[in-house]
Parts: sequence; structure tokens; C-alpha cells
Amino acid sequence: MFVGHYSAALAAKAAEPRAPLWTYVIACQFMDIGWSGLVAAGVEKVRVDPTAPGSLDLYYMPWTHSLPGALAWSIGGGLLARFALKLPARAAALIGAVVFSHWLLDLLVHQPDLELWVGGPKLGLGLWNYPVPEQALEIGLLALAGAWWVGERVRGGRRIWPAVLFLAGLVALQIAGQLAPAGGDAVSMGLTALFAYLAVGGFAWLLDRGPVDAGARLPAAASRA
Repeated sequence: MFVGHYSAALAAKAAEPRAPLWTYVIACQFMDIGWSGLVAAGVEKVRVDPTAPGSLDLYYMPWTHSLPGALAWSIGGGLLARFALKLPARAAALIGAVVFSHWLLDLLVHQPDLELWVGGPKLGLGLWNYPVPEQALEIGLLALAGAWWVGERVRGGRRIWPAVLFLAGLVALQIAGQLAPAGGDAVSMGLTALFAYLAVGGFAWLLDRGPVDAGARLPAAASRA
């Protein structure tokens, strides 16, 4: 699962536009941003396995992709949004939910490599074993969430070209990821993934620098709720 994760970000942005797009975009990959850094540091482990779906064996990632780890990252993301970024409580709660959506979507596609607790049994329904349905799921989720987001922008009187450009960029990135061969050592894979996630977040920031969506402006007291 790659671009499918961004469907949660776009759905959350459509539902609660007061948070900047980049916060939702970073949130949906927050666990993998942590994973990338921990892999590069040698704390979590990955290796190339040509027989595995995606050619990667994600055999040790308890601190980011176990269920307790996912809950911790989700709570942390929501708290950062609320108290560091000063976002409204509803937006912060949605950001926490978007972080956790990553684990739920991974559960659908991963091999059994998501620990129920640290050192516990591993879960994963293995949709990666069926590339065509898996890709259809990812693009389908992105299309549905993207259509909702674009529709909300239209209803709010905002331009749609930033949304269309962002969606096109995600699809292009998905295609490039499918064509690029997996390889290299763990450090280089972790750093490459980290760069990709942050680049998408930066792209979202550039596209969403305007004022908040029309109709999302609330009185000051309400915006602090």
C-alpha cells in the first residue's frame, strides 16, 4: 500500500478543511516516516527478498507497525497537531485517525508482519499477493477520496487545479514506484523512502498555501474548540 494511504488524508481534508493539507498528508505516512528513520538507524529491519511481494521482507518493525506502536504514533500525531500546531480539536482528532488508518490499510495488504503486540503474533491479509486487485484497491480508494475532496473545493468556491495536480502527482509516483526495482542496503532504502514521504508532504504544502476553504472560516472562539 502506497498511494492508497493518501486516500485517508484527502478524505479528512474534505471532512475538516481547517487543517492544512500537508498535515493530513504527513499523518497518513507518519508511521512509515518513523519506520524509514528507524530502518536507516538500524533499529527496525528490512531486507530484499525477490520472492516476497514488492521484493521486500519487512521482518522486524515492532516500534512503528505493531498495533500498540500504531496507537502510540496515532495519539502522538493528534497531540502534536493540537498542541504544537494549535489546530482545532476536531482537526487534531482526525489527524490522529488518519495516522491510525495507515495500520488498518497495511493490515489488508501486508504479509503477516504486523505484530498484534510487541513480540506477539503477526497479522496481515496478504493482498499484495494479488497485484491487480491490490492496485485496483489503492487507485479506487484514492479516486473516491479525491472526488470527495474536489467536490468540497468546488462547493467552497475554490480552484480545483491544485487538487487535480496533487492527485496526478500521486498516480505518477505510484507508477514510478511499481517500475523501480527494489534493491540496496537498508540505510539507503530507509533514506529513499523518507525523502519520498517528505517530498509529497512538501508538495502538499506548496499546493495548499492559500487561505482556508470558503465556508470553513469560523468565529475565533469556535475555531479554538
